[in-house]
Amino acid sequence: MGYATFGNLAPGNLLTGFGFYNPYWLLDIANATIVIHLLGAYQVYYQPLFAFIEKSASQKWLESELIAKDIMIRIPGFSPYNLNLLRPVQRIAFVLTITIICMLLPFLNDIVGLLGALGFWPLAVYFPIGILHLHSILKSLTPYTFQLQFITSKIELKRNQNRTKHKQNQT
Repeated sequence: MGYATFGNLAPGNLLTGFGFYNPYWLLDIANATIVIHLLGAYQVYYQPLFAFIEKSASQKWLESELIAKDIMIRIPGFSPYNLNLLRPVQRIAFVLTITIICMLLPFLNDIVGLLGALGFWPLAVYFPIGILHLHSILKSLTPYTFQLQFITSKIELKRNQNRTKHKQNQT
């Protein structure tokens, strides 16, 4: 459902975009689960950024107890867990900042769509082809590679044409 069915006419909020406003409690639960899902997605997709920040901070502030010191937490039945206070503090601050910025933007759906498109391309097209090249499964300068490049450029051209056509229809 959504974009696959309605194309550019898909409503920004699929839950209420079709006039489904009752029962309110169901919409509230659905929106809460979306927020919980997105909070978890931050943790997964921003791991490289978090690792970079932690590494840079630990190299810059060697003497800081917040950054350099690990707190050992003993949980009965499990091995001890080392907690660095920088991790939860920076991640909570990052997620709160991004969430507040997103709530302040009136055109959030368009930004989310753009970021989704930018995130889709490398994860679904560029990296898999690169991995095939690395493992020598996909040889360079073969007809198959040219076909892949042609198909991906054709898809991108069609998407740009649809965007232009949609913008013209809106005006």
